[in-house]
Amino acid sequence: MTLHSEQDTICMTEAEYLSSELTSEVKREYFDGYIYAMAGASANHARIIGNIFSEFRNHLQGRPCEAFMADMKVKAGKSYLYPDVVVDCGKIAGDEYFVVSPVIIVEILSKSTRKNDTTKKLLYYLNLPTLQEYVLMEQEFVSIQVLRKSKHWTPEYYYLGDQVTFESIGLTLSVEAIYDRVDNNDMDEFRQTKPIIS
Repeated sequence: MTLHSEQDTICMTEAEYLSSELTSEVKREYFDGYIYAMAGASANHARIIGNIFSEFRNHLQGRPCEAFMADMKVKAGKSYLYPDVVVDCGKIAGDEYFVVSPVIIVEILSKSTRKNDTTKKLLYYLNLPTLQEYVLMEQEFVSIQVLRKSKHWTPEYYYLGDQVTFESIGLTLSVEAIYDRVDNNDMDEFRQTKPIIS
């Protein structure tokens, strides 16, 4: 999701934000007393989210952990953020409107979100005691970055032809599956190299 410019921010208390978010026509994230309106997402962004969420949800059926996408907030200190996909293994807090014990968070990067997702949000997320993995996925080209607590948050990168293991939930996916139906140059070239099955 895209944050608008800082000129669009409004100062309010945590309680005011949580109350007003229930009736807001636009989703807004809350950083240290300021709210930031969020804009819509591209088709590629939606495709990647859908692919990841469906794989996570199917894998977690019958287990205590649960996957959410786009509309579930994560509480990070006194801030509230909307990750693209999150898996939480605890009880939902805040009358079902936010989670407090995520084990994996996925953000899809774009030109407008990359700086925020790789700096400000990263700091908030990595300070969550339950978080095991933070995943950053490009949409304009094929690249997945995984930061794992078990590896001291050192980033590891995955590309077409690779398999990505999400250790926190015990799931391995191919990069190709994650980018299924995504329309960018990397995927176009990759599809052209695949044999046609009749």
